[in-house]
Amino acid sequence: MGARFIGWGTAVPDRVVTNDELSQTLDTSDQWITERTGIKERRIGGSARTLGAEAGRRALADAGVEPGDVDFLILATTTPDRITPATATLVAHDLGLSCPAMDLNAACSGFMYAVRTAYGLIETGTRRVLVMGAENLSRWTDWNDRNIAVLLADGAGAAVLEHDPTENDLLSFCLGAEGADADLLTCEHGGYIEMDGKEVFRRAVRVVVDSAEKALTAAGVTADQLSLVVPHQANIRIIQAACQRLNVEMDRAVVVLDRYGNTSSASIPLAVADARAHDRIHKGDYALLTGFGAGMTWASAVVRWSR
Repeated sequence: MGARFIGWGTAVPDRVVTNDELSQTLDTSDQWITERTGIKERRIGGSARTLGAEAGRRALADAGVEPGDVDFLILATTTPDRITPATATLVAHDLGLSCPAMDLNAACSGFMYAVRTAYGLIETGTRRVLVMGAENLSRWTDWNDRNIAVLLADGAGAAVLEHDPTENDLLSFCLGAEGADADLLTCEHGGYIEMDGKEVFRRAVRVVVDSAEKALTAAGVTADQLSLVVPHQANIRIIQAACQRLNVEMDRAVVVLDRYGNTSSASIPLAVADARAHDRIHKGDYALLTGFGAGMTWASAVVRWSR
């Protein structure tokens, strides 16, 4: 028994906010932001519901799947439209789905947590799952806080996972969480996102490398066999450091944070979609999908693309 990715879709707001625009209200510059983060611009607007629905609609179209063919919806988000009900139920309504729907919050690891959960559902008889990451981080950003405002952005990405009796895209997973590190990256009710950037950087590189190595070992795949590494798009320096420790050249990493910023749970599907659009994903290729986020959570998976 296996599961295949049969369709992908993304959605980003129309409004582009450049580094130069931020420098008009913050003590920063395009050079400062680019050198420290790799980000040049980001998209701002929409909501988890509107962006998630648009990405989901495109994923269904890409897969050639009708709404009635979806058996479960998992929406990974740290920025739901309301505390309750779950934003997933609203997205399901917008898409015309008639299936169970739930939110999942594992911060920037959320999409990979959702994929792992979907795989478990498929292992126990569910046929087709729509998984997505959708974020409205700008709503929880203090635009006077230079350390946060230059990083975060809005967007969504979705994928359709389908049961397949003969092929399997997902070869291994390594997920984890460490609640002792929870205070490094937080957002209280009614507050703004706050982060200890230096500590998050240090621990993020460690957990990405550790979980990636464990996922590779479980899959029986070596780093030199990887065609692509698709990391969470938090900071170019984190991506560079992780790739260096994994002995993976940067030209095998998919990087889209220069255009989209840090979109939390949406960043990995946005990066996968970009790789597909630029013909970087081919049948039989191995890829490492890896994320980390508040909690602290982490999640890596080794994928062998079947289409």
